[in-house]
Amino acid sequence: MKASKARITKGLQKDSKLPICDNSGAKMIKIISVKRSKTVKGRTPSAGVGDMITASVIKGRPDMRKQVVFAIIVRQKREYRRANGVRIKFEDNAAIVLKDEKGNPKGTIFKGPIAKEVTEKWPAVAKIANMVV
Repeated sequence: MKASKARITKGLQKDSKLPICDNSGAKMIKIISVKRSKTVKGRTPSAGVGDMITASVIKGRPDMRKQVVFAIIVRQKREYRRANGVRIKFEDNAAIVLKDEKGNPKGTIFKGPIAKEVTEKWPAVAKIANMVV
């Protein structure tokens, strides 16, 4: 996992619900916590594009529901700035479910575009992504 060159604004808070854009069996997740985030005591952790989160599946296949899974945020509505000065935002929030904490995705197909910062940070996601923006 490499550091991102972009100045990513954290657009999703704890307890945010976001859809899944892969074929892992989950449809909607709720953010429980943000992995590797450092905040002040009492502040709610927030996440942005490329961040790993732990989440609970609230909609999906019966075997996936009520499970705690790891996920990576691949799109966010909140605008963020890249190193070359371009500001980018997507029309929706989306995440992908992971098999393990190392960053291997559970699904084999991703629907919609994936942010370039995610593919730089997580090489296993980059192998499957077909549309990178």
